[in-house]
Amino acid sequence: MLSDNISCGSKLLLALPDDIFAVVTRSLTPKDVSNLSVCCQNLYVHASSDKVWLTQCELLGVIPHKDIIEWRKGVHSYKALCRFLVYVQPLIGIWVHQNPELGNVVYVMPGFISLVGCRIIPQELGPLGIEEGPILWSPVFEILGNVDGSSAFIFHGRERDSNYMYPGSIKGIDRSCNVLLLEVEPRQQRHGGKLVHSKSFVSNLSPVDTYSTKICPSDREVSKSQRLQDSKPPVPFSRLAFCDRKRLLEAVTSQIRVKVPQSGDGLCFPCLETEDFDILSERRLRLMEMYNNGLSTDPTQSDLGEIRKLFDNSQLHRDGCRTQSSKKKSLAGIFRDSFKHIIGKSGSINGSHEHSKSSSSSGNIKHAQFQEFLRSGDTIGLTLHASTARLSSYRAWPNMHDSRFALYKLPKQEPLAGQEHAGLWGGTFGWPPWKPSADKPGKALFFLLLSYEETQGQRHLIGTKILEGTHYVLHPNGSAMFIVNMNEPSDESFPWDCDGDSSFLDLKEVFAGEGIANGYGFRYPGSKPGSLFVFENGMLVFVWKETRAVLTLQRVNMQDLLKKGERVPPLPPIANFSYLTKSYSNVYAGFSNASNHTSSPRGFYEEGGVEETSGVVATRKSVSGIRIGRI
Repeated sequence: MLSDNISCGSKLLLALPDDIFAVVTRSLTPKDVSNLSVCCQNLYVHASSDKVWLTQCELLGVIPHKDIIEWRKGVHSYKALCRFLVYVQPLIGIWVHQNPELGNVVYVMPGFISLVGCRIIPQELGPLGIEEGPILWSPVFEILGNVDGSSAFIFHGRERDSNYMYPGSIKGIDRSCNVLLLEVEPRQQRHGGKLVHSKSFVSNLSPVDTYSTKICPSDREVSKSQRLQDSKPPVPFSRLAFCDRKRLLEAVTSQIRVKVPQSGDGLCFPCLETEDFDILSERRLRLMEMYNNGLSTDPTQSDLGEIRKLFDNSQLHRDGCRTQSSKKKSLAGIFRDSFKHIIGKSGSINGSHEHSKSSSSSGNIKHAQFQEFLRSGDTIGLTLHASTARLSSYRAWPNMHDSRFALYKLPKQEPLAGQEHAGLWGGTFGWPPWKPSADKPGKALFFLLLSYEETQGQRHLIGTKILEGTHYVLHPNGSAMFIVNMNEPSDESFPWDCDGDSSFLDLKEVFAGEGIANGYGFRYPGSKPGSLFVFENGMLVFVWKETRAVLTLQRVNMQDLLKKGERVPPLPPIANFSYLTKSYSNVYAGFSNASNHTSSPRGFYEEGGVEETSGVVATRKSVSGIRIGRI
């Protein structure tokens, strides 16, 4: 740091009043302000003032000004608050997974000096409608801001009818992250239990020592010093076999879990009606105390028998898996060779033998990687890693790995000139909109992400389904409910003159398009012609031309909906992050029957049963397929 303010050209800046200096720094990023503060001692004082960093917090646009003032009470300074906001900002938005097919939507939003990942529960729309009716949600994770601006990761889950938190650390957050991974990471320990942090933990200085589980490596011949000196890069968690990753996650969460007391199981963010920051502050302090100090007994030393059992039985488990796999492949080989014999081709015994050897070699490599992974540290802990990956997509829906404990971020287009309808929309099938009938007291609530795409010089509006509130899935997750050509106006007339309140409709414009329909099985639906009607009040209505089925949509603010919503218990750990089991029914059926939500007593369709949803009929023929039809 330079001592002479003249030599670094800061004389003019130092002559400015504090208020004017704060205005000048509005054109700078937080990184620029930090760099400015190291030029000289006097600039350090100016650039570290609360006025400057309050301005930086406002420019980020993560939370409104009144919330910034309240959040400041829980940290050392506005600079510490800005540090936290900058770090977690890339996580804010919509995260999804392919399973369950009804939808797996996690909306990440600001809490109170925290970030909260909220899962939207598939549900029916109550009589109060979208804006007034409470939406059901459950907590997935929280990232708490410490007093110095560092971050603490807490994973949520439910076991034995009790809610638990699973403290961990943040491995890193890329600025352009699109994949959120739940992982386990070994760490080194030295000098009285102090963890040796890797570079990925530099920005997250929260104490994670207490919430790490000791590893007891099976290979005792390898000393700690030898492991520390080993220059070979550690095996990443993603390289392990799926069964090993799953068992590690299950074992670690069983060791680090902390039962959440009633004081810590309340509001995660302020409600719209009562912004009780005192209650939120008390809850945060309680959670941070649990995170930093742990319980009366050290979780790192408790119940290590399960970890040892996992390691001891790892080879036996893998041998069993390989034996079963070999039997299956051998049986398949018999049929394949028989078929080749029928059509005049001989099966290659040597080829089958080589394939068996290759499979066995692959299994041995995976096991060796697993053992190497365990030897790479003394302790092991839960981590959250927000990374950037090359993802292909089809009609605005990313192609996902089916064996990774991950969530995928949906790129959200902002409504601008030329793409006015981009963003998140909610709605139901049927007309009039939002009005329950005697035979259907509750309508399935759909959430669609609308985005624009240029194809062959034509601008198309795509309505991607991200959640549906039926008991059994009607449409594949991530499917395009409709695709509209915004360069092709339509002269189609709207079938009704007024809505359910006898209010006349003011139609603005109409566009031609296609909506989802029967196709080649559940996974490959087809499409049929329809029209998108745009009304002056902002409502969008897509009508299928042949059947007159109606999908009515209105723009929603998910953050406001959640602040008026109702919290329900989460799923068990691991499944609460990524539900990897293929499911076509509502796995949250037990939560969707809230007292103020009217829904069917059935949690799923009976075999061969038929349910009608405003012109849409779904008949379940098998576990893996649904026939979609229109009335």
